[in-house]
Amino acid sequence: MGQYQRLLLIVEPDLHPSAAMRRACALARASGAALHLCVFVQPPARIHLWGEKTDETDVQRHLHRYRRWMAEEAALLKEEGLNVETHVVWTTHPLLDILRYVEQFQPDLLIKDVTLEPLLKRVFATPLDCHLLRDCPVPVHLVNQAVHGLPRRVVAAVDPSDPQANALNQRIVQVAAQMARQCDAALHLLYACDLSVAFNGEASLLAGAWDDDYVDALRESLHMAFINLAEQCGVPADRRHFTLGLPVPVIHEFVDEYEADVVVMGTAHRVGLERLIGSTTERALYSVPGSLLAVRG
Repeated sequence: MGQYQRLLLIVEPDLHPSAAMRRACALARASGAALHLCVFVQPPARIHLWGEKTDETDVQRHLHRYRRWMAEEAALLKEEGLNVETHVVWTTHPLLDILRYVEQFQPDLLIKDVTLEPLLKRVFATPLDCHLLRDCPVPVHLVNQAVHGLPRRVVAAVDPSDPQANALNQRIVQVAAQMARQCDAALHLLYACDLSVAFNGEASLLAGAWDDDYVDALRESLHMAFINLAEQCGVPADRRHFTLGLPVPVIHEFVDEYEADVVVMGTAHRVGLERLIGSTTERALYSVPGSLLAVRG
């Protein structure tokens, strides 16, 4: 994968400089990519609550301050030499309109601030960020914080336990390596090896899963799969990290210890209860400091 050509930043409707904007501008400077600033404006809350209708004059009046703010930001960034365009969209379906814009613009990366939704609200309604993780066809960079505008350490979080996921693991490392190259950042490979999944179900018990020899053999097998993946991807030995434990706590601890700026993870299409519970990547979104870069499987 080559240098970034097009970056899409979803600007938050409250119109303030943010971590995602800082990250997007830094990546655009480093890569020379065109930067599109897009804000998707929903009707005011009173219209949602009472079903009021707005005519075109009301819509344009409401959008005026967004267009003015976007134009001012773009002018400042152009003075810095960035190639910037702005787009203001009036929408009642933000997800659909964002995905439609992605399809038209074909960015290398979609960048957005993480919207911190309360846990209770997330139980009853899937947040926009999670929908983007599941449905966006291009890598999605969701930014919690950007201590460094340009990342210094990028972590590819992989899971080589399932041979069928090999293509996704390769894609995760590929996307992580691309960002690391753009930023002249260090690339690390992390596998949070959760052995507890081997002890689920009767088959594992019948196979003697609780036997120490079985556990050692399983751990060695998974470690070897990780080493093979690292070798295939050319990750040096001192940047390979094989750690036993649940994925989200392990990733959280790793980010703290190594001061990692971006964690690259994969998402896969799921149905039924698994989709309801949410993927490891979605749980990491609200638990891991720094930023997440999600790659769709």
